[in-house]
Amino acid sequence: MTVPPASPSPRRAGSRLGALGTRAAAAVAALAVTGAAVAVAVATSSPATAEPGSVVVSENFSAGSLPAGWHAVDGTWKVENGRLYGTSASSSENNKITFGRHLNDFRLEATMRFESVSAATRWASLGIDVPASGATPWWIATMRSGTTAANGLEFAQRTAANAWVVTNTASAPSAAGTGRDVRVAVEVHGNQARWIFDGREAMRTSSLQRSADGVQGLFVNGATVSYDDVTVTELAPNGYLRPEGSPFTVIAHRGASAAAPENTLVAQEIARRGGADWIENDVQPSRDGVPFILHDGTVDRTTDGTGNIRDLTAAQIKALDAGSWFGPQYVGERVPTLAEQLADLRTRGGNLLVEIKGKHTRDEVATIIQVIRDEQMTGRVFIQSFEVDALKYTYEIAPELPLGLLRSTLDADPVAIAKELHLTAYNPDGNALLAKPEVVAPLHAAGVAVMAWTMDSAGLWQRLERIGTDAIITNRAAELVGWNSAFVQRAPADPTVQITSPTDGARLDRAQSPVIAVAATNADTVTVTLDGKKSAAGRKLDLAKLTAGRHTITTEATGPEGTATATSTFTVTVSQAGLGYLILTSGADPAAVTAMTIKLAHAQYAELATYADRQAGKLVPAELASVIAADARTLALK
Repeated sequence: MTVPPASPSPRRAGSRLGALGTRAAAAVAALAVTGAAVAVAVATSSPATAEPGSVVVSENFSAGSLPAGWHAVDGTWKVENGRLYGTSASSSENNKITFGRHLNDFRLEATMRFESVSAATRWASLGIDVPASGATPWWIATMRSGTTAANGLEFAQRTAANAWVVTNTASAPSAAGTGRDVRVAVEVHGNQARWIFDGREAMRTSSLQRSADGVQGLFVNGATVSYDDVTVTELAPNGYLRPEGSPFTVIAHRGASAAAPENTLVAQEIARRGGADWIENDVQPSRDGVPFILHDGTVDRTTDGTGNIRDLTAAQIKALDAGSWFGPQYVGERVPTLAEQLADLRTRGGNLLVEIKGKHTRDEVATIIQVIRDEQMTGRVFIQSFEVDALKYTYEIAPELPLGLLRSTLDADPVAIAKELHLTAYNPDGNALLAKPEVVAPLHAAGVAVMAWTMDSAGLWQRLERIGTDAIITNRAAELVGWNSAFVQRAPADPTVQITSPTDGARLDRAQSPVIAVAATNADTVTVTLDGKKSAAGRKLDLAKLTAGRHTITTEATGPEGTATATSTFTVTVSQAGLGYLILTSGADPAAVTAMTIKLAHAQYAELATYADRQAGKLVPAELASVIAADARTLALK
């Protein structure tokens, strides 16, 4: 992808690596990090038969017994008091119950509660892809009772060899502990999944290995755990749309191009270790038709050779040094073929957003697709291009591959062209998108994701997040991963508002003088109405001038993240004491005050009402006379 020159953009303190040599040294160090790479197989799942939005499983256990189709594989599973209880006697027992059916794109959610645990490290899980028999291998999204530990949440696989492969860990924002209901969910799209804890994304993975027939399940280890309100919902296949409250999908532009020579396997490895969800690279053919990973039309800038890539044979390109231009520690890095890149992603983890660079014939596009198929990576490759013909050829040959249209400027009707080209994503220059953010909503309504390129500063990321952008293609992938982490841990930015006085349901007599009190957060403006008429927070309510009965206060708080409203309904009651307060504070002639007070003391309410009506506007102010008369008549009826 060609990136226009830009002036330096602001960066968060401490996020920028120093000079080029420092960046390169850090990159080499990253490659030396101890830890086994995760082997990832291609998703081979068959298409789901449910429709997006269909609720495949919905169970609240109200029947008092295990639901039909639920298979208790091992451990103790029983239904009591409207909940499903699972017990594992020891930490060596991964007890499970299976249910549901095979789905490629779905959301599994449940209310979970640790009733007792043998240790804070014990866990319960949502089964993502589990053989109905419970046999290995299976994948789970795990929650420990000590969820705030660094590995409080996990994505993990139990392999066919009965070993653990933990692909991702995270700390939950709060502790599950024991005796507390926690609403958890996992959203799965093929080999990708999001772990959602109490409504907020806490972690994601792109390393699932999907089976052809795995179903869903619940697991318990070294604990007794209860479950309620278990649902499985079929999702639309476009998992590239960012759920509300979730962070960006991070796409590493040409790999970790700020830390290593672009479009090389070392740049891919550093981006992967840095947490990028996708690698973005460019593909072009050699003279003999082998697809290579290279951005420019020539090899001059990024290798020690010269010439157009289309004029060089595969052997000539493979002999070039593609690393020394970036730093001496990268001497000997080679230009990878597309096949080599895909093999690396397949075996070590990751997904590829590949740009078909420049004009390609249909046969050249077919060759690219054949390589993707030969490497068994159709489930983990996304094709994008500026070239409309390349996208059309791709759709004709491989309609199963997701497509993205790259644009430097926005189309007049992005939704129309997305429909015409069968796009999964519309991928504009981020600055062009920020100049016209209103295109995002209709694209989302059409089921099309928005991936912005190439954005490298926190200020731009924040603006793009606010308009609903789904993914960011960036040279600063590791920094964006860190920004995402801060985004997930941030305090809720949605405005809140509450009426603290008078409280909802309050019953007040005339002698009371409440003040309208409103508490709001994350709000720029707060408006208040009383019975539909404008009022204000801090206003003292004059109950002497309100009619008896119910009154409603409504407040609205508006901030950058939206609007919140609250209402409070209170009742002005009629009492002898309240009526006495009205008379004494009415400002009536002293003779009238005395006359009305005597009638009140003798409970002569009807006579009092008649007197107030007769003296209205004379000895008694008219407005208050009508209230006194109305209250007196109310008391006369009691």
